[in-house]
Amino acid sequence: MNTIDTWISNFASFVWGPWLVALLIGGGLYLLIRSQFLPFRYFGHAVQVLRGKYDDPNDPGQINHFEALTTALAATVGMGNIAGVAIAISIGGPGAIFWMWVSGIIGMSTKFFTCTLSIMYRGKDSNGEIQGGPMYFIIEGLGKSWKPLAVFFSVAGLIGALPVFNVNQLTQAIRDILLVPNGIPVGLTSNLTIGIILCTLTAIVILGGLTRISRTASKLVPTMVVLYFICVVTILVLNIEVLPKYISLIFTDAFSANNYKGDPMYGGVLGALIMLGIRRGAFSNEAGIGTAPMAHGAAKTSEPIREGLVAMLGPFIDTLIVCTLTALVILVTGVWETSADNGVTLTANAFNNALPGIGNYALLICIFIFSVSSLLSYSYYGTKCLSFIFGADKKHYYNYFYLASIMLGATLSFDIILNLIDGFFALMAIPTMIATLIMAPRVMIEAKKYFKKIKS
Repeated sequence: MNTIDTWISNFASFVWGPWLVALLIGGGLYLLIRSQFLPFRYFGHAVQVLRGKYDDPNDPGQINHFEALTTALAATVGMGNIAGVAIAISIGGPGAIFWMWVSGIIGMSTKFFTCTLSIMYRGKDSNGEIQGGPMYFIIEGLGKSWKPLAVFFSVAGLIGALPVFNVNQLTQAIRDILLVPNGIPVGLTSNLTIGIILCTLTAIVILGGLTRISRTASKLVPTMVVLYFICVVTILVLNIEVLPKYISLIFTDAFSANNYKGDPMYGGVLGALIMLGIRRGAFSNEAGIGTAPMAHGAAKTSEPIREGLVAMLGPFIDTLIVCTLTALVILVTGVWETSADNGVTLTANAFNNALPGIGNYALLICIFIFSVSSLLSYSYYGTKCLSFIFGADKKHYYNYFYLASIMLGATLSFDIILNLIDGFFALMAIPTMIATLIMAPRVMIEAKKYFKKIKS
C-alpha cells in the first residue's frame, strides 16, 4: 500500500507541474482579458437568467438553468469546500486562501467560456439525445480529427468523476464526530458499514437518471448552502474581534508564505504556496476541468451565452463565498495553529471549538448533505464519459463501477484518495483548456451578437 501511495503521489505531482498551472491560470487570465472582464460586467444579468426570467420550456435540453447550476454546484460545493480548504490552510497557512481566490476569480471566466461552448457545440449520443461537455464540443467544434483528445478527456473522466474523496472524508467525519466520542469501535467494519449505507442512498437516486439527480440536487444544494452559512456566520460573529486580523493575514501571508509547512518548489516556498492554492482552488470550483460543462450542456436553452453566464456564478458561490467562510472559521478559532489534524477533522475541531456540544453535529449534517449531493452529480459525469466512449446503451454499467468505488473511498487512506483524484482532474483539464483556448474567439463573436440583441 505504501508503494501505491508513493506512485500515485508522484503521478499527481508530475501532472500538476508548472505547465498545468500555466494552462489553467494563464489560460484563464487570457480568457478574462479576451472577454474584457465580461463575467463581472454582466453579473447582474446572469442572476436574472438564473432566476428564470428568460426560460423557455420549448428550448432544447433536459433541465432548466437553475437545475443545471445546482447539479454542477452539487458536485463542486462539496468536501472540497470543507476538507479541501482545511488541507490548504494546514499545509500553506492563511495565504493559501488568497491563491484559491485567484483561482476562483479567473475560474469565473473559464467557466463562462467552457459552458458556453458546451451549448454552442452540443452533440448527440448513440441514442440520438442532445449532449454537452468537453468531449462533444471538441468534436463538434474542432472536427472529427480531434476525437483522440475527446476520448482522452472521457477516459480521465471515468476516474476523475469517482466519488472516493467525498466518501473518504464523510467516513472520517462520521468516525471522528459521531462514533469515537460515543465509544463506538471504529475500523474496517465501521467503514464498510458506512460505505454500504452510502451505496444504498446513492443507488436510489442515480439509477433514476439525470432528471431525478437534478431535481434532488436543486433541493439539496440551496438547503446545504443556507444551513452552512448560518453555522459559519454564527461562529464569525462570536469571534468578530479577531476577524479583521485574519482577513488581513490572508493577504499578507499570500506573499510572505510565513506559515507554509510543505516542501519548497519552483524556487522556494512562495512558489509552492501558489501551487497549493491553485491546486486546491481547482479541486474546489473545477473551473477548466470540464465537469460543469457536462451538466450545463444539458440545460434547456437555445442561447449559449446565457448558459455561460449562469455557469460563471459557480466559482463565485463555491470559492469566493463557501470556501472563504470555511477558511475564516478555521482561522478565527485558532485550530490551524494548535492542531495537527488535517482535512475534515480540522474543520470539525473549529466548529466544536466555537460551538461546544453542537458545533460538531451541525457540521456533520452539513457534511452529509454536501457529500451526498456530490455523490449524485458525479455519477452523471461518469456515465456521460462512458456513453461517449462505448455508446449510450452501455452507460448504465458505469453506475455499478461508481457504486463499488464508494466502498473503496470508505476504506482507503486519505492521501491515496486525494492524490488520485487530483491527478485525474489535471488530466481532464488538458483537453478542456486546449479546446477552449482555440475556440475562445468564436465565443466572443457569439457574445457580441447576444448582448446586441438583448439591448435592442
